[in-house]
Amino acid sequence: MNNEQHSMPAYNSNQEALLMPEYGRMVQSMVQAAMEIPDKAARQQCARYIVSIMARMQDVKSERPDFEHKLWNHLARISHYQLDIDYPVDIVPEQEALAHPAPMAYPMKSIRRRHYGYLTEQMMNYLSECEDEEERTELLDLTANHMRQNLFTWNPDSMDADVVRQDLKVYTRGKVKLPQDFSFSPIVQDETQQLMGKKRKKKKNNGWRPS
Repeated sequence: MNNEQHSMPAYNSNQEALLMPEYGRMVQSMVQAAMEIPDKAARQQCARYIVSIMARMQDVKSERPDFEHKLWNHLARISHYQLDIDYPVDIVPEQEALAHPAPMAYPMKSIRRRHYGYLTEQMMNYLSECEDEEERTELLDLTANHMRQNLFTWNPDSMDADVVRQDLKVYTRGKVKLPQDFSFSPIVQDETQQLMGKKRKKKKNNGWRPS
């Protein structure tokens, strides 16, 4: 039995961090070597060779109009924008390229019942003020069915015509009432909801029963 132990080489954590990991350390080392070439013409030729290697490493098609522009900008970034060559494309300034986009403002809306959502509440508000009889009838049909669908998506066990009828009355301050004989459209159920429904039925069927 061979008792000789083979130790794995330790990762050199002292190496410079990869600026663009998708190109690997080889490309980064080549860029650093190119920066040390004293002759500008030779440096330019080396840069073109590096860009050709970067192009082969990319998954996107080279026919894209911005493909070459992107590669040369990546080359500039890997070199910390210190590679002195004549770039064949416009290079985005370093501050602009490395700047983080400003955070987008999240539209905070006050929603009374989140399972309906903001748009549904807006539909009910408009319905309560709608005076055109034909439009009012069509909108009531759309709103009631949408509310029932939302209830089903949120919790199928809570889906009930009386809940829709009561909520619609509350939201519209009693201005809109759903008729007792209102006919709802069939529920649209996606594959995820079907699977969840099967699991609930299975769980109920496997419940403990006294012998």
